[in-house]
Formats: sequence, structure tokens, C-alpha cells
Amino acid sequence: MPLRPALAAVALAVVASAASADQPVEQVIDREIDAALAAAGVEPAPPADDATLIRRLTLDLVGRIPTLGEVERYVGSADPGKRAELVDRLLASHGYARHQAAQFEAMFNPDGDRRGGNLREYLVGAVADNRGWDRVFRDLLLPDHAEPPVKGAADFLRPRAADADRLTNDVGVAFFGVNVSCAQCHDHPHVKDWTQAHFYGMKAFLARTYEAGGVVAERGYGVVKYKPTKGPERAAKPMFLAGGPLDDPSAREATKDEEKAEKAAAEEAKKTKTAPPRPTVSARAKLVEVALQDGNADYLARSIVNRLWHRFFGLGLVTPLDQMHAENPPSHPELLAWLARDTAAHGYDLKRLVRGLVLSEAYSRSSRYGTEAAPDPRLFAVARLKPLTPMQLAASLKVAGTDPAEWEKGKPEEFEKRIEQAEGAARGFAGLLAQPNDNFQVGVGEALLFSNGERVTKEFLTDGGGSLLGRVNGAEDPAKAVELLVKVAYGRPPTDAERRALVEYVEARKDRPAEAYRQVLWALVTGPEFRFNY
Repeated sequence: MPLRPALAAVALAVVASAASADQPVEQVIDREIDAALAAAGVEPAPPADDATLIRRLTLDLVGRIPTLGEVERYVGSADPGKRAELVDRLLASHGYARHQAAQFEAMFNPDGDRRGGNLREYLVGAVADNRGWDRVFRDLLLPDHAEPPVKGAADFLRPRAADADRLTNDVGVAFFGVNVSCAQCHDHPHVKDWTQAHFYGMKAFLARTYEAGGVVAERGYGVVKYKPTKGPERAAKPMFLAGGPLDDPSAREATKDEEKAEKAAAEEAKKTKTAPPRPTVSARAKLVEVALQDGNADYLARSIVNRLWHRFFGLGLVTPLDQMHAENPPSHPELLAWLARDTAAHGYDLKRLVRGLVLSEAYSRSSRYGTEAAPDPRLFAVARLKPLTPMQLAASLKVAGTDPAEWEKGKPEEFEKRIEQAEGAARGFAGLLAQPNDNFQVGVGEALLFSNGERVTKEFLTDGGGSLLGRVNGAEDPAKAVELLVKVAYGRPPTDAERRALVEYVEARKDRPAEAYRQVLWALVTGPEFRFNY
């Protein structure tokens, strides 16, 4: 839903002048967001405190809460450049590649379909190498099974190859922010620019894709036909979301010899595990070519900018994410347009874009607002609460259950290795949790898992060597033990009320202190403050 008409007019008025192309991303964001707030007469929330900000940044960039040592060093530093230094360190870490790859995998498979098992491997490599998003688009649509750097890219197409309608819609949603499924049976009821011809025109680029012996292949011929609401059946011409239909000399039915050759190639692919050769005329290659042409490329750039804005701000500049069309304008049209142009001009460098997003003052605002009535969320006056993803929650539980001294041992590369091992150990637990959406509520399954399941205790609340509970169990002062538990779990000291309540709880169970401390830590990590990124 767009901003109310008055706010939309305000947004357009205050961002009428385009930003200079050489300006830092974060400066453009702050100027445009702040100008819209001022014009709307809305006071933004104050900046988040340092403890909140390092938690938010660490969760968003590398997918876990920060360790106690990381928090104390950041909060205790008076260096004015510490935020940029932290962001750059996290962006350079292996954890950044793993977490962002997991986020992209969930974006491509929002329903949890993980049949594309090697896709994550490709995405981790793509993020680590900082491949441009246009290159990722090309790799996933035109995978080369023989090229090691893009191994796994075919697992975007492979699970969809048997269903051309699904493939057509998923490509539109994932890369262009466009869900054209409503135009499958009739012209789109709400978007006059999208007709049946657009859906089937996009399908004509993709319908020749098929799976042969576990690898993705493509026919060099084929015809997509559809029945319009009025008139006789039609043969669809390839047509992108913008522009007109394209001539396609290969749009024809297969001959018997071609069908025989295709069957033989599929059998050979099963034996050799290699893809049949690409056709002389590739419809998918034509889609990639057309989508990256001037004018059309705006779809790709705007969609990835909007998705990353949603990832870090909790709400897109356009929402829903798959409804980027003229009838659903952005909350900040010129800002989205500038970010898309800037991203394309810098080679679709997503790391550069992410750095600008998280260094902006708009990103760093507090999630607390001074009045009961919060402003329209599409003004981005206040930080939005974001539920943790399954891997964020599971990895953070591992961090919270570990003695903070364990993370401080050894060299920086050893820290990275231990974090990766903790993530690996948490992956099975993450598989039990649902991927959150914009209307997230804790489900019954998760509630039962945390309240009644033994797995949480066995995996995260042990009291052996190297664990947080193992460290506090022998503490002589319950107040100091409670303070450490809260600091590790929440990255902040307990309030006076929390300290009193928790110490009283422990002292009432002097005959079983180990169990008391376990219950305290359980209460902390299963509470809402731990469950959300704020």
C-alpha cells in the first residue's frame, strides 16, 4: 500500500532534485529521508545507543548477536570512526558471506523449498567474491555446469524446470519485483500495463527449460500458446515486462527427429552428469540480454535495492516486495530511483550498497518512540522490530550459551573459525524453525520447542567446560553471575528491577543453584528481547 496521498505528495515534493552521482550512499539516504520527515512535520526517534547498534549491525550483517567482548570494546571506544570500522570488519568477514547467502537463499525459496541443495554454495561464493547482482542474475538464468566458480547456480532453475508457470512467476518476483501471476488467466485486474501477453511473453523466454539427468537444459524451439478471455487461442511472442513483443524465428513445434535427438541427449546427460549443449538460439539468453538493456535494467536494479532496503530496515520502499508497478508507488520515489541508478552505475556492487544503508542515520535510529502513536512506518522515523531468521536465532543461542572468554582466545582467524563451527552446530536446530515474514507471529511449534522441548537445554544450556552456565555455576556472588548472564544474552547490563528479581530467584534456590542459573538463562533467551532485532 502506498503512502497516504498527502504523504506521497510530500515525499515527491521534498525529493524533487536528484542526488549527485558521486555522493556517498548514506548521505543521500539521510538527506531524502530527513527532508520527507521535516516536510511531514514528524520528529524522528533519537539514535540508538551503542549497545543496541552493535547488536543490530552484527545480526544484520553476519547473522548472530555480538559476543560480550565485541560489545564491550565497541561501547567502551571513544573513536568517532568506530561505527564505520565495525561495519567494514563485518563486511570483510566470512560470516557476512554465509549470512547474506542464507538470506538470498530464503529470498529465492520463501516457502522453504531446499531441493536446490547446492544453491547456497554458489551464493556464498558470489557474496564472498562480491559478484555484481547482474552477474548473479546471469549465472542463475544461464548456469554453466562445467564452470567451478558457478557450481550450484543451476539449482535455482532445476527444481522449477518442470513447471514453466512457476518458473515464470519466480523469476519475475525474485529479480524484477513483479508478480505477474494475476495476468495468467486474464489481464491484470489492478495494473493496466500488465496483460496476459506479458505473462505468456515472459513464459516464452523460459518454457523451453527442462531437466535432463539432474542437470538443466534448454530446447532450441518451442511455442507457448494461451487462451485469452476473448478470441481464439494465441501463440505468445517473447515479451519483457517493458517494451513490445519480439520476433522469434525458433518459435515452432519440434520435429520428430528433434524429439528423438532430445531424448537421446537426456539419456546421455544421465550417464555423464553433464548438460546437453546449449541451443544455437537460447530463449533464456535472450531474456538476460533484454533484461539488462538500458531502460529494462531498471527493473533489476530497483528490485534488488528494494529487497535490501527491506532486509535492513524491515520494510521496503515499495511494499509488498513483489508489487513494484505504477499503481503501487514507492514511499520515497526519487530515493529509490537514485539508489537504483547508483547501484547499476557501480556495477551492481551490493556490498557498497549495504555499507551505505547501514551507515545511514536513518538505519541507526532507536526502535523506541517518545509517544504512544508512532508515525507512519513508511516515513522510517523509528527503527522497526525484525524477527530473527532461523539461523540468526540458532547461531545467537550458541553465542549466548558460550563462556565469553572462549571467544577471546587465540588469533582473529581462530575467532572466525569458532563462530563458523558454532553456526554449523546450530544449523540442525535452525531447520526446526519457520522463516519469518512481514506478519510474523511465534508459531505453536516454536513455542512448544522452547517451552517443553529438551533440545534447547541439550544444545544451548549445557553447563560443561567452555559454557556460560559452567562459568557462573561456581560464582560466590549471585548478583555478579546474574549480571554476566544478562550482558551475554542482551549485550547490556540488567536494570535494577531485573537484577533484584533474578537475584531473588537464584537465592530462593540455594540448594540447586545450577538449575536456578539455567532457568535464568532460559528465560532470557526465550524472551522477546532476544527473539527480535531492534
